[in-house]
This record gives sequence, C-alpha cells and structure tokens, in this order.
Amino acid sequence: MSDLPVFSMTAFARGDANGSFGQVSVELRSVNSRHLEATLRLPDSLREHEFAWRERLRKTISRGKVELTVRLDAGLDAPASIRINTALAEQLIAAAEHIDGLTRHSSPINPTDILALPGVIVRDTPDLSELPVIVGELINAALSDFLAMRAREGAALKAMIEARLVGIENEITTVQTRLPVIMQHYRSKLAERLSELEAALVPERLEQELVLFAQKIDVSEELDRLTAHVAEIRRVLNSGGAIGRRLDFLMQELNREANTLGSKASTADSAWSSVELKVLVEQMREQVQNVE
Repeated sequence: MSDLPVFSMTAFARGDANGSFGQVSVELRSVNSRHLEATLRLPDSLREHEFAWRERLRKTISRGKVELTVRLDAGLDAPASIRINTALAEQLIAAAEHIDGLTRHSSPINPTDILALPGVIVRDTPDLSELPVIVGELINAALSDFLAMRAREGAALKAMIEARLVGIENEITTVQTRLPVIMQHYRSKLAERLSELEAALVPERLEQELVLFAQKIDVSEELDRLTAHVAEIRRVLNSGGAIGRRLDFLMQELNREANTLGSKASTADSAWSSVELKVLVEQMREQVQNVE
C-alpha cells in the first residue's frame, strides 16, 4: 500500500529580498475552507502578474482559504535622486523674462518659484524591471516552505486519526467479546425468573426467548460496517491528494453506526461503548476539518 503524505490546510511562509527597487516581502498563509479560495494582494506595479501567480497557487494547493501578500517598499523615505529638467526650466525663465519686460515694475526671477513649477524637478523612479522575477522566486520559495509546513501538520493529524482508529478497533473487540457474556447472563436471569414464578421450564420456550433476545442485541452488521469504515479511512489516509472531504463523509458514517449501536445497547457496558465510539469519532471529525 502506498503511504503518501497528508496535508493540513493551515500553514504560513514568508520571504524577503532587497534590490535597486527597494525591499519586497512575500507572505503566504492559509486556513480551512471547503474549497480553494485564493486571494492575492499585490502592488499596482505587479498587478499584471496576478493571473500567472494565481494559477501557480491553484496548481499547487487543492483546498483552503489562501492569501498571498506581496509588499513593496520602494525606499521613498530615503534621500531621493532628483534632476532638473533644464530645457523646461530655460523655457520658463525665458517666458518669465518676457512677461517681466512687459510690466512697468520689473522684479528679479526667483529660482525657488521656477523649481516649484510642475515638471522642473524630476525624481528618478526605482528600476522595477527585475522585480517580477525576484517576486516569482520568492513565491516559489514560500510555496516550498508552505507545503513543508502543511506536510508536517498533516503528519501530526494523520497520527492522531490513526490513534483514534485503534481506539475504535478496541471498542469493536470489546463489544464482540462481551456479547456471549451478555447472552449467558440473560439465559441465567431468564431461567431464574421462570423458577421464581414456578413456571414450567420448557426448553423450547427458553430457546425461543433467547433467540428473540439475540436478534434484539445483534450488532454484528454495525460492527462489520465499523470495521469496514476503519479500513477505508486508513486506505484514504494513505492515498494522498485532497482527501479531507472524503474523510468527512466517512466520519458521518462512523457516527451513524455508533448511534445505531447505542440504540441496541442492552447493558450499561454496551451503552458506554457506544458513547466512547462517538467521542472518538467526534475527536477525529474535528481534526479532519483541517485536512486538505
């Protein structure tokens, strides 16, 4: 039998890089969801790459509410590199001198006023040409760490589920072992009651009552189905891929059989086994919600 990894739906990964563009960081996180819900938060300068990166997530992750956030700090708080648009400044000065010559009261041209005019001072923008490649590499690295974390958590979930399956098998064995004891106890009690009533102990009548009681408490079908479900859960756990919804369905089936077992309980011990089974199933069901 193959033994492929189980993946959790919760994980977190982060990566950073520096360049001429400033500093960029990538964060990838996810929580539980019935389907894949991918949200990308990108700077405007990287918006054109959203589809490609969304497809990368879709091909790698099957289920979960996934959020990919890219933050870009272009170093706007650092001293900016500026230059003067000399051609424009000369045209503005010439125009100002011409206007000044037309007025009766000429005044010197204030350089600060010229610099304050739009377009005279030009700020050099960061070079973003290499940014998409670097962000793509950060996303790949984050995805690798992200999947590794999902696998680690998935292994823990698998171990927890397997431990509960063993607990269910133990309860099945307990019930199977207890049934002959219950029958013998019922036979003794029935014979004692008939004796107290001084009724004739007709063997055929006694056996008929025992058969009816055996049919009433017969849970062999429920135990067989519980055993089959346990085997199927183990098979699914080792099959790999997105198995969470299949496991969730099997949890419902286990719970149904545990309830039926409880309804047929004829002794306190049998009822307790039903309760214990339901506790084990509920513990598994809560963790199955985290499985991809």
